[in-house]
Amino acid sequence: MRPVRVGVLGVGTWGEKHARVYASLAEAELVGVHDADAARARTVAAAHGTRALPSADALLEACEAVSVAVPTIAHRAAVERAAAAGRAVLVEKPMAPATADADAMIEAAARAGTILQVGHVERFNPAMIAARPSVRDPKFIEAHRLALFQPRSLDIDVVFDLMIHDIDLVLECVGESPASISAVGVAVLSDNEDIANARLEFADGCVANLTASRVSQERMRRMRFFQGDSYLSVDLLERSGDRVLVDLPRLHAATGPLAALAAIDRGRLAVGQGEPLALELAAFLRSVRGGGPGAAPAAAGRAALEVAGAVRAAMKHRASLWAARANAAS
Repeated sequence: MRPVRVGVLGVGTWGEKHARVYASLAEAELVGVHDADAARARTVAAAHGTRALPSADALLEACEAVSVAVPTIAHRAAVERAAAAGRAVLVEKPMAPATADADAMIEAAARAGTILQVGHVERFNPAMIAARPSVRDPKFIEAHRLALFQPRSLDIDVVFDLMIHDIDLVLECVGESPASISAVGVAVLSDNEDIANARLEFADGCVANLTASRVSQERMRRMRFFQGDSYLSVDLLERSGDRVLVDLPRLHAATGPLAALAAIDRGRLAVGQGEPLALELAAFLRSVRGGGPGAAPAAAGRAALEVAGAVRAAMKHRASLWAARANAAS
């Protein structure tokens, strides 16, 4: 089958990764890249055996599908332009600065009859793929996403930069939006919050506690799922996982500690191989050919964006309470 002609719009740190992966996929023909920084575009193009095209319109004319990896503030304009050209689009997360922009992007794709998907790449982490079939009716979810400080993406807070990955995974696993949200955030090395914690409570009783930091001394991407009859620990960084299954009838019938232990089955998750981004982009290309669901749908990207916005609002509300208390004490 003929490869899909694909381009990358915006080749900063993450956009270059898209170019690298597309260049390696048999199902893709990387026809070009474009960036506002022409020298950067030429460097990336040379590294991955493609062309640096002089404009976004020239890139769209050359391709059938495009990854949009420009700064978040420019996502809406780029997606609307690509949709108007009839191109399938994978836009990086966060989908947009605000839900109104996401709605306009979804409408543009629907009007043009084109594909719009969002780069929530952790859905394609092999550890999450291995764990997902066993995540059923979680009661409590805990996530820690810690990163070393990097002087990039500082135009957005840590919720939109990092936590939104875990928000998307929680929403996909629970299957509904939270009924209530509380959050706290602190700015450390930038003008926006660099550390945040959010508590999401769902109507079915599930609670998710999410922590994200981009000023940590260590790297961690871990999620834990507590369920009525099982526990799953997923290490998204190491791409590994553990699971504990409880045979409830056997446990309830146990007459002593040893019998109770025999009702508990511990084991490792059978995690497959593959780079998450390569798995995601291959899925996107299959959907362009009509061969599968693809990456995260635009509706999921919007849902994660909406919850991230609510977390941000909760952080700001708490910060205003701190400020009012400080003013009253002075």
